[in-house]
Amino acid sequence: MVLAPSPPPGCPHTGPARRTVVQAAALAAAGLTAGLAPTAWAAEAPARPAAGPDAEPARRDTAPAPLPLRTDRESQGDILAGFRKDHACFLFLHFGDAVKARSWLTRLLPSISTTEEVARFNRAFSRARRLRGGIDPESMATLWTGIGLTHPGLRLLSGKEPFPAAPAGSSAEAFTQGSAARAQLLGDTGTSAPQSWLFGAEEPARAVHVVLTLAADQPERLATAVAEHRAAAAADGVTVLFRQDGATLPGELRGHEHFGFLDCISQPGVRGFDEPDPADASGVLGKPGTRLIPAGEFVVGPERVNKRPTGLPAWATGGAFQVVRRLAQDVPGWWTQVALRLSDLQRAGAAPADAGREWLGARLMGRWPGGMPVSLCPAAEQLPAPGKHPDAGLDYGQDPQGWGMPLFAHIRKGNPRGGLVLTPGRPPVAQAELDARRLMRRGIPYGPVYKPELGEEHGPQAERGLVFVCHQSDLVGQFELVMRKWVNDPDFPAGRNPRAGCDPVLGPDSAIAFETPSADGTGSRANTLHFGRFVRTEGSVYAFSPSLPVLRALAKGQLDASIEFHTGSVLRPGDVLDAGKARLTLDASGDLALLDAGGARTWRTYTGGVGRDAVLTQDGELLVRDADGGTVWSSGTGGHPGARLLLRPSGELVILAGTRVLWKASAS
Repeated sequence: MVLAPSPPPGCPHTGPARRTVVQAAALAAAGLTAGLAPTAWAAEAPARPAAGPDAEPARRDTAPAPLPLRTDRESQGDILAGFRKDHACFLFLHFGDAVKARSWLTRLLPSISTTEEVARFNRAFSRARRLRGGIDPESMATLWTGIGLTHPGLRLLSGKEPFPAAPAGSSAEAFTQGSAARAQLLGDTGTSAPQSWLFGAEEPARAVHVVLTLAADQPERLATAVAEHRAAAAADGVTVLFRQDGATLPGELRGHEHFGFLDCISQPGVRGFDEPDPADASGVLGKPGTRLIPAGEFVVGPERVNKRPTGLPAWATGGAFQVVRRLAQDVPGWWTQVALRLSDLQRAGAAPADAGREWLGARLMGRWPGGMPVSLCPAAEQLPAPGKHPDAGLDYGQDPQGWGMPLFAHIRKGNPRGGLVLTPGRPPVAQAELDARRLMRRGIPYGPVYKPELGEEHGPQAERGLVFVCHQSDLVGQFELVMRKWVNDPDFPAGRNPRAGCDPVLGPDSAIAFETPSADGTGSRANTLHFGRFVRTEGSVYAFSPSLPVLRALAKGQLDASIEFHTGSVLRPGDVLDAGKARLTLDASGDLALLDAGGARTWRTYTGGVGRDAVLTQDGELLVRDADGGTVWSSGTGGHPGARLLLRPSGELVILAGTRVLWKASAS
């Protein structure tokens, strides 16, 4: 017998799913013309915030903190400002010719949505919704467009290798290799292996070059836009390799994924984009427990956690790595498995005799179907109090055994929060280190709801699942680390006997240890359960969403592959910026040096023994500092706010104010 998910009695599914927006009458005829016109919307009409925990909080009366990233007109939308639409389409494209590809990109450029556009629309929508007492303003809607380029796509458009060097273990290496080549590392094996993928594992002659994202409130408008984009692509010899549609689930499953759980609740806050809480400057206003994370974790260029340098080329500044994956969900198979494992626990006395399958399903996911964390209401689902975020107060620091939130739970595996101990006997991992692993998720379900009583198209054979999308500035340190070291590692967190197991929702076949307090309350009692894989990878692509200036340059066949050292970053002993023919490093003694391809020093600051780190100040000055923060060497280029430091593939290290060279050293 197959079991379909259903909401627990008395716990209706309420909350945000996909954030719908509806078109203003004045713009009913607006949209994408055959010439790919720019995005348009009613003035101040914002993108839909989800009702419930994802909704934007009411604004305070005092003047808000400056939020400069909300007015960014150069970075693409959906990275920091989510598209949040009920309907989406992803077109995976292949270029046939570089000249025609640049022509296609030139015509596409006016329609690409910016962070400023999307953020302004979203905020206006939220304001209108509050004025209507929480009812969506049905007179507001728009269409958003975004573009991600793969490594082959960047190489074809620019006519050269995008990375002057791809050091082992770097995001440059991962991006160059692509998702299919790294399938083994990510757990994409067996039924999830690239041989069975629908996109992302094509032969080089038919490689994916572009992921074009279209998102709208109305399916009719989206369909029109898709048809126009397909026609425009065909006119320039661009082939559509695969089309992936997505849509918010209807009715009581709105905002949920196909297993029946509310999705995308715990998104990171972004410093400089989200308004800080005046009572807690480290948190987001109206979302207790949501930390503000440096924007450089999601967009290349701004300051990152611990001020780490990116080591990426200048063309990456203002953009983000994009991961797009098609994850097929076997809904009846997963719930049947949950029911069987619940029976095992009940026979062992580790689960209440009257518990339903949602009791165990909630512990596997980490949340009840309506979104509340199981550790905050273990007996049965409770809806959050009005105006209170479901994750307010959620922390695992006092739950090292996983009695409240199982160590294998999907939300704990993907975001361990406080209290994570990597090595038994050592202190917990600093929260800032965990902040550096967060992902900006923008997924959407695809396929019909599993309801066999509605007909064959809603039955077990229908294709359904999640289009997983996430943005980050570090492919290896964020998405790949979460998948390899957390989700798919049965020994995470380390040192447990028996091991915690892999993520039973997203991970591979695995035994998990279901731990409960021992009879005397002094230790743990573990029941080992086996969970098979019921989520399969059916496609995966690594892309990059460049800034608008970089896209305009690519449309002319230009790409600056110089390695950029950003303002706000700190170069520490052992750090290396690698531009292929030249490397910039701060050695163990504190000497900042430029090395040629053979490793010989061609320029140095002679700060060995006193130098502790190197920075580029907001004023445009390159400094080597001592342990007390004092300057022991300077480029003497202060007074130039916005200056950039580039390590060119030719071997030159330059500080630029616009195009003017302020200072230069050479490895030649």
